[in-house]
Amino acid sequence: MLVWAVVFSVGVYFVGVPTSDPLIAFGWLWLATIAWRNHEPWRTHLRFLRDWLPICLLLVLYNVSRGYADRLFEPHVTELIAFDEWAFGGLTGGVTPTEWLQDHLWQPGVVQWWEVVVSIVYFSHFLTLPTIAVVLWMRSRPQWARFMRRWFLLCVFGLITYFLYPAAPPWWAALPEHGSLVDAERISTNGWNAIGLHSAGNTLNALQVEASNPVAAMPSLHTAFAFMAVVFFLPGVRRRWWPLLLAYPLSMTFTLVYTAEHWVIDVLVGWAYVGLVFLVVGAAERWWERRGRTLS
Repeated sequence: MLVWAVVFSVGVYFVGVPTSDPLIAFGWLWLATIAWRNHEPWRTHLRFLRDWLPICLLLVLYNVSRGYADRLFEPHVTELIAFDEWAFGGLTGGVTPTEWLQDHLWQPGVVQWWEVVVSIVYFSHFLTLPTIAVVLWMRSRPQWARFMRRWFLLCVFGLITYFLYPAAPPWWAALPEHGSLVDAERISTNGWNAIGLHSAGNTLNALQVEASNPVAAMPSLHTAFAFMAVVFFLPGVRRRWWPLLLAYPLSMTFTLVYTAEHWVIDVLVGWAYVGLVFLVVGAAERWWERRGRTLS
C-alpha cells in the first residue's frame, strides 16, 4: 500500500490529479485494492473490473452528455444573482455571498493559507465518492449496492436539470463578454501553486475549460456529492460525531461559494436533491423488500 501511495503522489506531482476521466480515477482505485489485498488471488482482483466497468462507462457517458446540456435553452444567471442578493444581502451589504467573501478574504496575486485548504477540498470532490464506493465494495456488497443506487440517481437528476435549466456560475457571470454582472474571480485552483503542485492545478484548470459544461451550476453536484457521502453514514454514527462529519459538506459549500464556482442557491438545490434521492431510493428498496417477502 505504501508503494501505491508513493506512485500515486508522484503521478499527481508530475502529471496532475486524475479528474478528467472516470476510467483513470477508478484505475488508480483498482490498483489500490490490489495493493491493499495483495494476498488475494488474481481472480478476486478481476472481479473489480466485472463490477465496476459498467459503472465507469456510465460515468463517462454522464461526463460527455453533460457537455451538451446547454444546447436546448439559454443559460440562466440573473435570477440566481437575484436570489443570493435577496437571501443574504442583508448580511453582505447587498452583494452576493461570493463577492462578499472575495472582498474580505481574497487578495489578487497573494495565496493565503486557507486557499490551499480550499483547493484540497475542491479536489476531494473527484475522489471522495469513488473511494467510499470502492471501500464499501471490499467490505460489504449490499452496502455498496445501496450506495451506488443513490449515487447513480443523483447523477441522473443532476443531468436532467442541466438539460432543462442550464445555469451559469459566478465566474461566468463576472466575464466581460457576459456583462460583468458580478465582481468575482475563479480561484478554486490557486492553492496548488503555494504547495508546489503546479501540475495538479494545471490539470484542474484544463478540466474546467475543456471537459466541463460551463453552465451546469444548478444543482451543485460538488456539494451534493459531499452531502451524500455524509448522509449515507449518519444513521450508523453516534450523533456526537455528526458535526464532525457535516463539516465536510459545509467546507465544500464555503469552497464553492468563495471560489466563484457556485451560487448559494446551487448548493441549496444540491442538498434538496440528496434528500429527494434518499427518499425515492429508500421507498423503492422498501417496496422491493416487501415484494420479495410476499413472493416467498
